[in-house]
This record gives sequence, C-alpha cells and structure tokens, in this order.
Amino acid sequence: MPPAAPAYDRRLVAWLSVGQLISWGSVFYGFGVLLEPVEQSLGLTRAESSLAFSLALLMEGVMAWPVGRWIDRGHERAVMTGGSLLLAAGLLLHSVVATRWGFYAAWTLLGCGLAGTLYNPAFAAVTRRFPLDFRRAIITLTFLGGLASTVFIPLVAWGIGHAGWRGTLVGLAALHLAVCAPLHWHWLRGAPRAALAAPAAGAGRAADPGFRAHLRSAPFLLIGVFVVLMMAVTAALPPHMVSLLRGAGLSEAWAIAMPASIGAMQVLGRALLYFFEHRFDLHLANRLIPCLIPIGLAALLAAGGHVGLALLFVAFYGMGNGMLTIVKGTAIAQYVSRAHVATLNGALGLPTAVARALAPWLLGVLWQPQAGYTAG
Repeated sequence: MPPAAPAYDRRLVAWLSVGQLISWGSVFYGFGVLLEPVEQSLGLTRAESSLAFSLALLMEGVMAWPVGRWIDRGHERAVMTGGSLLLAAGLLLHSVVATRWGFYAAWTLLGCGLAGTLYNPAFAAVTRRFPLDFRRAIITLTFLGGLASTVFIPLVAWGIGHAGWRGTLVGLAALHLAVCAPLHWHWLRGAPRAALAAPAAGAGRAADPGFRAHLRSAPFLLIGVFVVLMMAVTAALPPHMVSLLRGAGLSEAWAIAMPASIGAMQVLGRALLYFFEHRFDLHLANRLIPCLIPIGLAALLAAGGHVGLALLFVAFYGMGNGMLTIVKGTAIAQYVSRAHVATLNGALGLPTAVARALAPWLLGVLWQPQAGYTAG
C-alpha cells in the first residue's frame, strides 16, 4: 500500500518560489543586462558573447536527463541545493574572467546549475510531494518566477552602475549562497524515495510499467512534440519582438511598451488560472490554453498598424505564454506518469534546448525585406 500523501505545505512552496525568483532573475534575465559591459571589458563581439548563453541553454538540456533521474530517485534536496551552489560558483568564476574562454567556461557551469534549479526540478519536487495538489503548487511557483525579470533587470542594472559588473556578479553569487542553497537544503529534507501516488480510482489498477515503456508511449511522444514545438515558438519571438512590432506598423513608443507589458500579462494569466480553474474542466483548459498564442499571432498579422489589434496580440500571447508554463509543467504528470515525471521531463531537455537555440535564428532566416516577419 503506498504511503499517504502529505498535506499541502504552503511554506515549502513559498520558499521554493523565492528560489525561482532569484535563479531566473540573477542568471537567465541578468545575462541581457550584463551583456554590453562584459563585451566592452573582454573585447567580445555580439556573436561571441551570445554564444555563452547558448552554451548555458545547451548544457541545461544535456543535464536535464540525469537531473530528472536523480530527482525521481528521491534526491531533489541534493540536486537543487547543488544547483544553487553551482550557480554561485559560476557567478563567482564569471566575476574574475579575463578571456573569452573563461567566459564560456563560466556559462557552461551556470548551465549545469540552471538544470538543477529552474522550473523542471522544482515542478518535479512538488509533484512528488503533493500528488493531489501539484497543479496548485506549480501555479504558485510560477508567480514569483514570472516576476523575475521585473525585479532583477533593474536590480542588476543598479548594481552595475554602483559596483561594476564584476562586483554585481559577486553580490548575485552571495544571494545563491546565503538564500537559495540554504532554503533548498532546509525545505526539501525528507523527500520520498519513490513518488507518492494519487489514490487509485478502483481496484485492479495496472502497475506502472516503468519509465522506458512510457518513453515509447503515444501520450509521451505527442506531449513531447507539443512541448518542443511550443518552446520553439516562445523562444523565437522575444529577441525579434520589437522588430516584429515595428514591422506591423506600430510607432516606436508602442513597439517598446508592448513587449515590456508581456511579463505582466503572463502573471495575470497565471493568476486567472489559479483563482478560476476549479470552475472549468481541467482537460478542456489544457486544450484551449495553447490556442491563445496562435490567436494572438493572428491578431498581430491582421493589425496593419492598428494599436487595438496589437494590444490583443500582447494580451493573448502574454496570458497564453504564462498559462502554457502550467500546462507544460503538469502534462506529463497528468497524462503519462507521476512516478517518473522528472525523468520523462528530463528526456525532453535536450530536444527542447536545441529548439530554443535554433528557433530565433530560423525566424530571422524567414525574415524578408519586403514582407518582414509575415512568413515566419
């Protein structure tokens, strides 16, 4: 008989949310603010500096599989604490680099740390601990994660202005050492060695066939295609967003203001899902949410400089992107297996990383001088 699922722990989820805020903000969003001062200091071109971030994303994808296996074996405390320590080490190494190769080494190390600290390991940890409430926990985790850019972009910019980029990196490393590593070590103690299962609907339920069988199953393969393609779409748009809106005929002011509001729309979408999803069929919501992004893109294609339609794009794309994080984070547990959720999500890590790396480039290739981004 499986052990009883523990009661939902709001404090654990709240502290894990703080870890998400710091991890996303200090590393993922901090890179863009640090980019120009690092280029000037190390004498890098934009292509050379951007390669560091691609290396981090690639390494995160490579490490996703072993990280998932370790978490499914009950080692989430070691994984997420170790990930925070790796981020601290990577930021400290970054603060002293003097060459391009040192810069790449720092971001390769940071990619390993990201694999153990971002949404996937945190989602897996709460899914294993709270099988009856994991969706609520995942939505809560994304609230602060969605605000990471809002908090850390100005914070990192302020730090660079007062302490330089090297001093700022030391301060960010201290956050991981003083906050993230201790909170993961404290709140993730007592992890179940095997995933806790939700109560079966009836007697005679078939035993779990193991993760290798799930890897070949139709639900996993179809969800995998969905996740990889949707991640490609959401990775392709942000670096081209301002140019995309300019090409749609919007003024410079709107082309700058609209991308800045997408983050707020993401958080709004997650809040709406948190407060109202119990009034809708869960599976219907999972089918409808991915439709919001293409509806938004259709509005942008039809905009032709019309601000109202462009605002519809921002609303549908922003809320859809925010809620899509919940769908992606819960789909494997809901439709494939809760017992192997971390391993199965980890199996998607490398193809997802490749899609995220190639999609912005492919959208640029599809751009045409006369038609702009229409084909893309």
